[in-house]
Amino acid sequence: MGASGEHAGGRRGQTSGVHRQDQGRGRAGGCGGGERRRCGDDQENRGEQHRRRRTGRGERDRGTGRRSHDGRERGRRQCTTGDARSLALEALTKVRRDDAFANLVLPTLLERVRLERRDAAFATALTYGTLRLRGRYDAVLSHCVDRPLGQLDDDVLDILRLGAHQLMGMRVPTHAAVSSTVDLASDAAGRGAAAFVNAVLRRVCERDLDAWLAQLRADAPDEAGALAAVESHPLWVVKAMRQALLAQDRPVEELADLLHADNTDPEVALCARPGLVSPEHLAKEAGSVTSREPRPGDVSPCAVVLTGGDPGRIRAVRESRAGVEDEGSQLVALMLADAPLKGRDERWLDLCAGPGGKAALLGARALQRGARLVANETAPHRARLIETCVRALPRDVVAVRRGDGRRFGHDEPAAWDRVLVDAPCSGLGSLRRRPEARWRRTAKDVNELAELQRELLTSALATVRPGGVVAYTTCSPHVLETEYVVRDVTRRLDRRGQRVEVLHAGNAATRLAPRPPAGAERRMLQLWPHLEGTDAMFCALLRRVD
Repeated sequence: MGASGEHAGGRRGQTSGVHRQDQGRGRAGGCGGGERRRCGDDQENRGEQHRRRRTGRGERDRGTGRRSHDGRERGRRQCTTGDARSLALEALTKVRRDDAFANLVLPTLLERVRLERRDAAFATALTYGTLRLRGRYDAVLSHCVDRPLGQLDDDVLDILRLGAHQLMGMRVPTHAAVSSTVDLASDAAGRGAAAFVNAVLRRVCERDLDAWLAQLRADAPDEAGALAAVESHPLWVVKAMRQALLAQDRPVEELADLLHADNTDPEVALCARPGLVSPEHLAKEAGSVTSREPRPGDVSPCAVVLTGGDPGRIRAVRESRAGVEDEGSQLVALMLADAPLKGRDERWLDLCAGPGGKAALLGARALQRGARLVANETAPHRARLIETCVRALPRDVVAVRRGDGRRFGHDEPAAWDRVLVDAPCSGLGSLRRRPEARWRRTAKDVNELAELQRELLTSALATVRPGGVVAYTTCSPHVLETEYVVRDVTRRLDRRGQRVEVLHAGNAATRLAPRPPAGAERRMLQLWPHLEGTDAMFCALLRRVD
């Protein structure tokens, strides 16, 4: 099946842009991804590198993917032509090369290029789909190339993935998908690379999607490997998700549905911040900018779910009386605000508040209850995001503070009534929204994050007063980041003589949610994208006894 060098890119030595020129050019990796919020050490994205612009037409030596002497890639042109495929390629490059996040890169590119709405939607679907299904497409492409994919030039491999997604993941006619991708390769990497891309994609076209998926299942050594290839997840993530389902007493047969849900576009949920705008009024405003009527949320009583349209056009969103926020994220914040406590209820703390969605919801609820909220964050840019989110609230209700969340227990013991620990995590529960995270995270990252999570939860339980409540939440179902963290911390505190009561989070969710979550019978709540349509949010409610 492998395309030879002669057939897939001209004779050897004439395959400009095909071979990796610098083996040190690694793909994006490391510990980026997700919403990694270290409350003592925030990691910012790498700055965007400058790139050369090209002039003229015809094949250029920059198309080889070689780097100039100062380490920069020789100038792939920026997308200024309005071409959606070029924009998608530029987005993939930034995600790979700069460890950028697609949800931050795409809006900037779309604003710069100003594509027509239809083309912008195409570029968005192409980018996100290619990132999500990269693993599946790499498995298919490995059948169509005569060398390991790691030996291909990074740009050429990205172009092949874009072509594969158009062929197998979008309703693009075969001839259009192939010809447009070949043109993209010629423009970005030269005629030799274009010939190679043409030969490879024609090999892909020899089978339809069902046949390729059957091939991937046949190639796999076991069911986990088959799911990893077909549903495009790293094998370690597949195994972790399986363990998470079993830990929640969910049938293991749900694993395929869970992984498939990670590859679907999430609905856009708005949060009507209590006292600032009602869900009914927000739905009316949203309906004026969408083609179909929004619907109420199933999980959060504050949610309005969009069926189309741009949330930025909604007045309440522009004024921060509402915000875009997953329903699961809304629910866990409300669970903290409504959890029963003993004694005063005046001082609330969001320990790891960036980017600010939960803080804005808690602040709105605090305003209604006569309480005050401190939203803590370490990174200056994330603190500014919080300030934007809470700007519709009185300044004497929400204060934004910068500090290490791990220090609060020592510096301010027994000082707070309600504390939210929305801990930095792997982001495995939000892979629909952060498609690049699955390819950046490793099992080692989870172990490192779990230690940080234990430190933050320990600090929160020290800074909350006796009778007060802590909500520990993560956007991950991984057992090392959820129940194991709660178990380890509460056992350690018990040995020190500090008692902590685990409240029934499932009951709390049932009292609030329009439709009770699937795991509402459990003491610690785990939401699922394939069951609730939310991110896989976890929540434990803990009340300090003494």
